[in-house]
Amino acid sequence: MHTYEVLVDIKESIGLLNNDFRSGTSRYEIDAESRKLVDGMARLQARNEHPNGVEYDVRVTRLLR
Repeated sequence: MHTYEVLVDIKESIGLLNNDFRSGTSRYEIDAESRKLVDGMARLQARNEHPNGVEYDVRVTRLLR
């Protein structure tokens, strides 16, 4: 098991009737057996924290442990 640092760029809708969006980046430390599994786990965590997100761009930046 390894710990990866992951940054997820998130574009969130802030209005139902208009095209206003907010962009930001969230940082996560994800424990996984392989880097291949990290993308999906980080995307799921970002979706749970930002349910109004319309785009999630996952970047694994480094291996921590």
